[in-house]
Amino acid sequence: MDREAAPLDRIERRILAELQRDGRLSLVALARRVGLTKTPLAERVRKLERAGYIRGYAALLDPARLGAGHVALVQVTLERTTTDVLEAFNAAVRQIPQVQSCHMVAGAFDYLLKVRSADIAEYRALLGETLSALPGVQQTHTFAVMETVKDEPYVAVPEG
Repeated sequence: MDREAAPLDRIERRILAELQRDGRLSLVALARRVGLTKTPLAERVRKLERAGYIRGYAALLDPARLGAGHVALVQVTLERTTTDVLEAFNAAVRQIPQVQSCHMVAGAFDYLLKVRSADIAEYRALLGETLSALPGVQQTHTFAVMETVKDEPYVAVPEG
């Protein structure tokens, strides 16, 4: 088994947890936190990046300050779920910046979207002009979020 496919060791899990908490940590500070020197730490971080455990680095923004404080969850039912319709829907929904996440689901509908907008009026226009016009859409059901109790971007790093 090559190193990239091997299970994560304790130090690698710690590196991931620390970087997820603060992606701006310097290599020196990160090395100190995980108990390594800078050079072996830098190599481990590069390996984690190459293996796809670390997909990138980003700042967490405040949606409300950016005029995107309104959240709607949207159930989407397609007319049919053939490969061509699914692929067309997927490609089109990826082009809509207000759609923060899109999940194909098993159940009574086909997709669940998380959509951000300034307010309900902006969402209503987006629904009528864009979301309802996505390829294959038969119907939508919208659930306006009244309060976000938890919405974390973090992934639990297993203790192992």
